[in-house]
Amino acid sequence: MNFENFLTRIDEELITKIVGRSAIQILNSLNTDLARISKLQSILLNVYSPIELLSISDIRNDFFDVLRENEVLELLGLLGKTKKDNAYTELKQIKFNTEKQLEILYTFFEIQKPIPVEVVEKIQELECFPNYSLFKHQRKAINELKTKLYTDKKKVLLHMPTGSGKTRTAMNVICSHLRDNEPTTVIWLAHTEELCEQAAQEFEKSWGNLGNRNINVFRYWGNSSIEIDKIKDGFIVSGLAKMYNLLKQNASVISKTANNCSLVIMDEAHMAVAPTFNLNLSTLISFNASLLGLSATPGRTYNDPQTDLELSNFFNKQKVTLKIEGYENPVDYLIDEGYLAKIINKPLLYKSGLTLTETDIKYLKDNLSLSDSFLNKLSQDQQRNILIIQKIDDLISRHKRIIIFALNVEHSNLLATCLQVRGINAYSITGQTEGTQRSRLIEKFKSDDDRCLVLCNYGILTTGFDAPKTSCAVITRPTDSLVLYSQMVGRAIRGTKANGNAEAEIVTVVDTALPGFDEIANAFFNWEDVW
Repeated sequence: MNFENFLTRIDEELITKIVGRSAIQILNSLNTDLARISKLQSILLNVYSPIELLSISDIRNDFFDVLRENEVLELLGLLGKTKKDNAYTELKQIKFNTEKQLEILYTFFEIQKPIPVEVVEKIQELECFPNYSLFKHQRKAINELKTKLYTDKKKVLLHMPTGSGKTRTAMNVICSHLRDNEPTTVIWLAHTEELCEQAAQEFEKSWGNLGNRNINVFRYWGNSSIEIDKIKDGFIVSGLAKMYNLLKQNASVISKTANNCSLVIMDEAHMAVAPTFNLNLSTLISFNASLLGLSATPGRTYNDPQTDLELSNFFNKQKVTLKIEGYENPVDYLIDEGYLAKIINKPLLYKSGLTLTETDIKYLKDNLSLSDSFLNKLSQDQQRNILIIQKIDDLISRHKRIIIFALNVEHSNLLATCLQVRGINAYSITGQTEGTQRSRLIEKFKSDDDRCLVLCNYGILTTGFDAPKTSCAVITRPTDSLVLYSQMVGRAIRGTKANGNAEAEIVTVVDTALPGFDEIANAFFNWEDVW
């Protein structure tokens, strides 16, 4: 049975259950024709993958109720079950928690079994062979960095704006270090798999041009089984969670690993003083290794100097900042030269009926973000959502790639659903999106497809995601974190020299009672007082 054809059978109640009552209400408010069941049926698979729908037991059982009795009996037979009393009840009792059961279910609905994301293809050890250059301002930063990195303090933070080549600059330092120290290991730490893979691939390119010997790249995150303490010479990219788990489980292994290491790099270094990350770093540099931190935002807040001072002290107040002759602010130079796009800030003002309670304010102060419960209430504000959707209707007339930062998973799916119904190529990516679907949508967004594509997301595309053609970011998520805000803005500001755009439009939904930020150029020097 073809799953797409099967969806034409489902009724309005089940459609509402899948897309959410809020989406239906919004669509009715905009145009009653948009909420027609036939319209919603046709776009379901553009927002949800068949596997995603069938993985939710409630939805799956509702689908079984739509099947005809002979179809239920056929599926039971394929599963090796016989009708004992009620065929529908018998089918719903099956949990579909084995590979065989899932394969039968997918075959029955004519769904192609997902191809595993390239886990095997990402080799844990890879020889790198020799085209890597730096701009003058990057070389100047390296020269200053080296004078601080190898002093008694042995810690320094490299502060460069998003899009100015932090990773490329750091790789030159790493290659120089590996050439001058043999044998030795260099360990790169990052908090997401995307950032880890990005670093591993970048080192492969840099060492091919700058290396003086064959060397191995070790990927140590996820299910990697590398004996990390046995590595005497090489470049190790490790997930912070993986390294912390190792520290808890076998301190002697990480101690041996630290003994072989002479340089540690911490990506997104504004997180370095978080307790678990700090413990990792302190252990790895305990045998006299140097520490290089990388960040576009060398602070953890925008309004708490004491917290930021803690980060500054951890790096012994040693920071190298990109300096451009003739420019007070390097961001201005990067924009003038086309490395970064010129930013056009467009606030989308909205006054919600919601107010921050004392509990909300305390949570905001303690966690530097609004609580999930408050954001959930905000995500259900229909007038706010209608304002966002209408704004995107305007944006698609002048942008080919738009990223939307949603409030939560449900909000991302809701916006994608409403935009799809309005005829816009919109998709949703969240932590719940099945791996194959996630990879497919990201590649589609990065492709040369000339149609406008809108990518709604929650918690996925703030770091480790590079799609230079993105010319617009819509930030619907209020945040008290200048770090997070800068990361979201950074997804859309690649300039023409980075295969991006001359201008980038940043639309921020400004809930007038909540905090907001100024231009990214001003933000670059936000933390200078604590350094």
